[in-house]
Parts: sequence; structure tokens; C-alpha cells
Amino acid sequence: MKNLLVILLFLGQFFPLFGQENERLFSDAIRTNFSKFKQQSNKAYKSGDFERGQFLFDSLVQNQLIGSKFNDFTLKRVSDRKLKMSKVKKPIFLVTYAAWCVPGKGEILALNKLAKEFHKEIEFVVIVWGKKQEVKKFSKKISGQIEICYAHKNYKNDNEIVENMKETLGFPTCYLIDSNLQIIDIKRGAASVPLKTPNKKAYEMNYAVFKERISQLTSIQNKKEFLVNQ
Repeated sequence: MKNLLVILLFLGQFFPLFGQENERLFSDAIRTNFSKFKQQSNKAYKSGDFERGQFLFDSLVQNQLIGSKFNDFTLKRVSDRKLKMSKVKKPIFLVTYAAWCVPGKGEILALNKLAKEFHKEIEFVVIVWGKKQEVKKFSKKISGQIEICYAHKNYKNDNEIVENMKETLGFPTCYLIDSNLQIIDIKRGAASVPLKTPNKKAYEMNYAVFKERISQLTSIQNKKEFLVNQ
């Protein structure tokens, strides 16, 4: 009886995550809700209401995307091998960038450091929007403990990936995905680092933001595993 109460408590606290598991794909959730979100957010940003724009993004994520199942995409690695999402048996920390955009100061350094610390328990994946040769140059700055993948609308089979991720939620975007491909959370960007921030401080700010997201991912993953094992 005690164990049952514990399970019900967790289910109540994380209902959006557990109640909707496997009910719908991320792509379906995006397809159903993005048009309205885009119309409202464009209006907010056009009027300079950035707070409203962020609120709309957060609402889309919290109410529609969290709990959906990430599509079983097959991603092209820069190393010429392919990465099928369902083959990854660990929680996934996925970040999207674009080959033509320079990441924020200290951002890649922080990501590399965290991948070194947590790669045994979390799969770190970076998807760079761009063609292979462009992404190869970009990838030189990224740790070998991070899976570097790329996608471009001109490549065969990439349209679905580009349409559902790049052309909706943009970049840089961070996806927290559990070991069953269920979306835990989605965050835009990294730390808001002022232009003149010293390099060390910028690194520390980005490290703190990414570390908090990793903690969120591992915490919920552990809770779900606890429930399964009861």
C-alpha cells in the first residue's frame, strides 16, 4: 500500500510526463499547434513584446510538447556513420546549432566540459543545420564525446527533421529527452551573456545553465526508473 501511494504521488506530480507517454509523436504535436503559436508569437515580437514571445514559447512547450515522444529520426553523423535515435539507450541532451552562426561566447567550451563529465550516463548530441562540409568545420570545436550530426533540406530524408525542428523551434534549441525518447523539456539557447563579458565568466554562465538542464533530465529519468522498478 505504501509503495502504491508513492507511485501515485509521483504520477500526480509529473502527470504531463507520465500520463501522455507514447500517446503522440513530437512531430504531430508540432503540426497541430505550431501555426497558432507562430501567428501569436510573430505578433508579439513585431510589437516588441519579447516577454510575451517567451511566454508563448514556454506555453507551447509545457502544454503541448512535453510528454510527446521524439521521432525516431536517423541522423547523419559527420563521421559518416548514422545515429538512429531509438538505438540510444541513455537519456539524450540534444542541442541544435547552424553552421553559419557562431555560438555564444563560452557556450561550446561549457558543453564540451559537461560532456566529459556526464557522457557515461547521458548521450550528448549536437545537430548542426547545414551541409556536410560546412558542419565539418563547425565540428572541429566540439568534443569527440559529443555526437556531431547534420541535416539540410537538400539532403534526402532530411526534410522531416528540418521541418519539425529547425523551421519550427529554431536554433540554438536544447531538447531534454529521456531513455524512451519522451521529451522532458525544451529550452531556447543557453545563457544570456552580455557582449563584453570576459571569456571565463561567459563559460561559467553557460556551464551553469547547461548543468541545470542536465540535472533536470537526470532527476526525472531517475524518478521514472524508480517507478518502473517498484
